[in-house]
Amino acid sequence: MVHHGALGSFATVYLPREVSAAQVIERIRGLAGVELALDNRAACERFELPNDRVGDIVVISTKHMVLGTRRDEHDLSGLTVPLRSHGGLSEQEVPLLFNRRVEGLPSADSGKRLRNFDIFDVALNRVSAS
Repeated sequence: MVHHGALGSFATVYLPREVSAAQVIERIRGLAGVELALDNRAACERFELPNDRVGDIVVISTKHMVLGTRRDEHDLSGLTVPLRSHGGLSEQEVPLLFNRRVEGLPSADSGKRLRNFDIFDVALNRVSAS
């Protein structure tokens, strides 16, 4: 994980059963650098995630901020390349460039937006051969 340094803009938190997710979410939302904190149900609904593979809480950092465990567990002194991250709301829009015509994409006013996994359909089925 050289390019991330074990840090990211999207993190899931697993809680012991006796701990209230609502109380933890309220505390996390008050931390500097946190853009969003949601319980499992709300996060999975919003981001179309499988709830059995996501923690009790989803935390997303603000732009130019990353999340990790503890400061002393992230020694970045050994990095020889720039640190980068992904998963935050500010990082969701990614341009797609093709050297051929792409047909059949949803229009901007259709309400459907392309997701990262849609690239397979676009590349295999919507890029013109000529």
